[in-house]
Amino acid sequence: MERIRCLEAIYDELADCAVVTIMGAVAVELYSLGHRPNFFYLEHAMGLASSMGLGIALSQPERKVVVLDGDGSVLMNLGGLTTLARYAPGNLTHIVFDNQSLLSVGGFPTATATGSDLAGIARAAGIANAHTLSDTEAFRAAAVEAIRGDELACLVAKVEPVGPKSFHMDLHMLENRFEFQRALRPDPQGARS
Repeated sequence: MERIRCLEAIYDELADCAVVTIMGAVAVELYSLGHRPNFFYLEHAMGLASSMGLGIALSQPERKVVVLDGDGSVLMNLGGLTTLARYAPGNLTHIVFDNQSLLSVGGFPTATATGSDLAGIARAAGIANAHTLSDTEAFRAAAVEAIRGDELACLVAKVEPVGPKSFHMDLHMLENRFEFQRALRPDPQGARS
């Protein structure tokens, strides 16, 4: 399946969530669907999207948090899975797009190309709700259930090693930081902005 089709399938579910994504193909494809102030494109911190998502989930337990990650990024910080499992915030869904390569930097194969099972690693780390999906409809159903649910979930979507034609995003990353921070501020009357 294609990552862009997966993102299209869940795009509407992300409207009220805090969304943290790694840079590269994931960010560019999400951006191509339409940027929202609640989307944060984590720059220069490969492997740390789940850590940032965890911090938001713990500090704002009433807010749904979705981390859009890649296999290379997760493999750079496998300890992040154990930390997610330790705190197990029920408002966090960790989605990993596994294309078995570091697509954004030349397509070098990752450990998943030789058999490493990220959902299996997540379960062994203590995340009970960890699954691998390879069909777009099954992915959509599992992602919607996880995002709307109240249990930490890790969904590994097996996607083709295909990316966008261009990695250009017409968004200044510094402005994205300020915009995202404003989107996370609670409204004085208790409603989210």
